[in-house]
Amino acid sequence: MRTHLLKIDPEHPDPAAIHAAAGLLRRGGLVAFPTETVYGLGANLQDPQAIQELYQVKERPFGKQVTLHIADFKAVEADGVEVTPLAMKLMSRFWPGPLTVVLRHPDGSTRGFRMPNHAVALALIHEAQVPVVAPSANLSGNPPPRSAEEVMRDLAEKIDLVLDAGPTSVGVESTVVDLSSERPKILRPGALAKEIEQMISERAVS
Repeated sequence: MRTHLLKIDPEHPDPAAIHAAAGLLRRGGLVAFPTETVYGLGANLQDPQAIQELYQVKERPFGKQVTLHIADFKAVEADGVEVTPLAMKLMSRFWPGPLTVVLRHPDGSTRGFRMPNHAVALALIHEAQVPVVAPSANLSGNPPPRSAEEVMRDLAEKIDLVLDAGPTSVGVESTVVDLSSERPKILRPGALAKEIEQMISERAVS
């Protein structure tokens, strides 16, 4: 497989490029794209083969969940998960941004959500019109990629497309907060971890 590398403006992405990348996602392709933290590897959650390829390409354990990347709050509401007052407070404060929240679904499962603060990511997710999951675009266990070059180092000839918008501005993965039970828990400290932890602590003593 040849991996196409497509340069794209990080602030004003070309609509034609976004349209083409979104079409790839809808058809089951794997597309690496920038966020403010690291580059993510996007796949269509509704395509089982694409999800299987995502895990295989990354050499990721199949039991490890992937996070749904969204472009607006409506996607959380549409999924039917339980949005607690603390979840709403955190999302309102840190979205779009480097916060991933894990919420409980009525069926007993949990779902992770993140709204990246990057024009390319938001445009692609919106244009795709399918649920997009996007773990970091690297081989599992390797450092998360902060540039298209780092993506290519791990995944060249394994994925369909890399949208190259230059280096990411944050360079550290998002902070993951589990809000699926009564007691919130930080599963992975990342960008803005101190600020997020402080808001959680304020809620605990209030």
